[in-house]
Amino acid sequence: METASAETNAKKATDKKSHPSGDKRFKQLDITMKRSQYRQDALIEVLHKAQEVFGYLEDDVLTYIARGLKLPLSRVYGVATFYHLFSLKPGGEHTCTICLGTACYVKGGGKIIEDLEQELGIKAGETTPDAKVSLVAARCIGACGIAPAVVFDGNVAGKQSSSMVLAKVKGWQE
Repeated sequence: METASAETNAKKATDKKSHPSGDKRFKQLDITMKRSQYRQDALIEVLHKAQEVFGYLEDDVLTYIARGLKLPLSRVYGVATFYHLFSLKPGGEHTCTICLGTACYVKGGGKIIEDLEQELGIKAGETTPDAKVSLVAARCIGACGIAPAVVFDGNVAGKQSSSMVLAKVKGWQE
């Protein structure tokens, strides 16, 4: 009888730690925060884990992280929006990141992104209606020697032109 009561109490304690939605992905965030001893300076690491697990940073995920690390939501949101690697919206099947650092911009990065926006009918930071392509503008990817640089699904390509990038992205949409 006492064993059953102890098991019930243990289950209640476990339930209190889980997310109200019952989504088990929050448990992975708990593990990451616990590993860092809930230190506030682990925010970027926790955000990376959240994006890895959820695919993007939803509002309730940001709130959960803020509460877990005892940070103001404004700070968590500020960090999530500052770095281009974090996304607050679901991404497309493929991601095309255009570097707009000085070298890339001067050598045509600005023109590439303009042409892509016009052709795809979206702005940087958005995803096509068919959810195939997300277009991202980066401040600098550190590939100035091969400007203008574009990152296709994590693979850096240098000395790109609008026609080269458009051909690649059009291939994704077929």
